[in-house]
Amino acid sequence: MENNNNKKNMKGVGVVINSIQTVFVGMLRIWTIPIVLMLSVASGFTTFYGLSHFITEWIALVITIAIQSIVVICSLELAGIHWKANRVRYASVVLSLLIALTASVSFSYFKFYEISQQDTIHINRLNEIRQSIKSYLVQISRIKNDVIKQQHAELKQASDEAAQAYFGTHPLITGGYRNQVGDGPFFKHYKKMYEAKKSKQQDLDLEFSAFDKKIQRLQGSLSDLDVAKDLETSYYDVLTNYQEVQLQVGQLSSYMGLGLPDAPLLMTYKQFTADVTPSVTMWKGFSIFAFVCAAMVDFFTVLLSYRLEFTAPGPLTTDEEELVYECLRQFTEFSINKNDELQMVIERTNIEKARRYSDLSRMFTVGLLLNRGFLRKLDHRTVEFAPNLYPLVAEKMSDKINQLKVAALSTQQANERS
Repeated sequence: MENNNNKKNMKGVGVVINSIQTVFVGMLRIWTIPIVLMLSVASGFTTFYGLSHFITEWIALVITIAIQSIVVICSLELAGIHWKANRVRYASVVLSLLIALTASVSFSYFKFYEISQQDTIHINRLNEIRQSIKSYLVQISRIKNDVIKQQHAELKQASDEAAQAYFGTHPLITGGYRNQVGDGPFFKHYKKMYEAKKSKQQDLDLEFSAFDKKIQRLQGSLSDLDVAKDLETSYYDVLTNYQEVQLQVGQLSSYMGLGLPDAPLLMTYKQFTADVTPSVTMWKGFSIFAFVCAAMVDFFTVLLSYRLEFTAPGPLTTDEEELVYECLRQFTEFSINKNDELQMVIERTNIEKARRYSDLSRMFTVGLLLNRGFLRKLDHRTVEFAPNLYPLVAEKMSDKINQLKVAALSTQQANERS
């Protein structure tokens, strides 16, 4: 008696656990639907963003809706067919899915590229400005150093000539005045030339000193640009200092009588802070991270849509369950396939063909189960059980076994009475 009670308690616990598991799995399957929809909307947003930069927005919206619909529909349909069953249909579904995924990932890539590469693009723009200014200043500094060397050489030559004129050793002094020391007219002429050179050198040194200070301010504003809180003010400081350097270079060019290199044109503040505009050039600087993010959203959409198809679109009624069980019992060729699923041959056997057996009822049942997702077609003559069909058959088999037990017990009791 106690053993029977223990068995009943264990059976009751098993039923409860099975019920909880069934409810939990069912909730997960139901929750999969809004997740698929949210992923599709997210992928659609990024696809529309990239597509809208190339065509009209309302056309981009229509195409986006079509792309996301094809992704979900083809994923669902792909889960319900096998390539051996209908190769043409299977190939068309796969091709449609690949085309839709390619379009979705390609245009979604632009949005993820903009998000992931925003800091990199800002740094590249900043480096471009620094490099342009640096190249310009290097050219100016090289010319400035050459001018300074030339001026020093000319000043030294003027000093040497003045000294030679004073001591009478200058090559141009005639024979009667050679080696006569003093500040005669010849010396005064060369002294005047030396003082003019020296004055010009001093003026040039002042100009170069002011020029160096402006370069220092420009370089300081460039350094502050990367860490500035007020980016707009800092950028305009760079432009202002850069224009002052250009003005100083123009003055030096006129003063020295030299043609200095033209200053490069820097981007405006609007260009410096402009958002990334999707273009084909983004594929040249390919970002693996952006591509993986774009593909990941569509991958999860396809995966969950594919898994969602394994659940029947709706439960069977009591009459349908009875019809399904009775008709499935009429099939005779069952086996376990490579997917560890129970499969059966739906064609008539040779004996049935010889007897001209009508299999309308059981084929109708097969069609019903295929349509509801309880069966999956492997090829033109074989189908396999979907996971949600096993509990239904198990329940019916359990009911039949219980009925047989009750009938046997009733027969035994009737025999004992007699």
